[in-house]
Amino acid sequence: MTPRTLFRSVAVAEAITWALLLAGMYLKYVTETTEVLVSVGGALHGFVFLTYLVSTTFVWVNQRWSKGTGALGLLAGIIPFATVLFDWQLERRGKLDGGWRLAAGQDSPSGAVENLQAWVLRNPLTAALVGIVGVSVVFAALLIAGPPVPVG
Repeated sequence: MTPRTLFRSVAVAEAITWALLLAGMYLKYVTETTEVLVSVGGALHGFVFLTYLVSTTFVWVNQRWSKGTGALGLLAGIIPFATVLFDWQLERRGKLDGGWRLAAGQDSPSGAVENLQAWVLRNPLTAALVGIVGVSVVFAALLIAGPPVPVG
């Protein structure tokens, strides 16, 4: 899987789960028919959103994006469907070209973040398991914390 494939897959999944959540909100608040889709769509979107943040950061490091480009990528996950628009912009500017530069036999990592990425690329199954568990723990903690409570 290339950086382009990883980023694009998660960006599209994030947009799809936004659509599911928005459809659920329409059914709950506009038609007042059901709120099941909000529960399912919200949970799925939350998990994919966290995965999008991790994947975007991983590709950001690999592609050596500027801080502005990386931050914009992270912010794109907050706006419905913006991840797909951001992907199109990256593609147009060639910011998703190439492979994993820190994979075995490639560039030497420099710094803690690149060392972590090199380890992930050299130990993909272990890293995937750790990543899934990590995202799941954060997701579970957010579910336990519950929705935001309005101040005032």
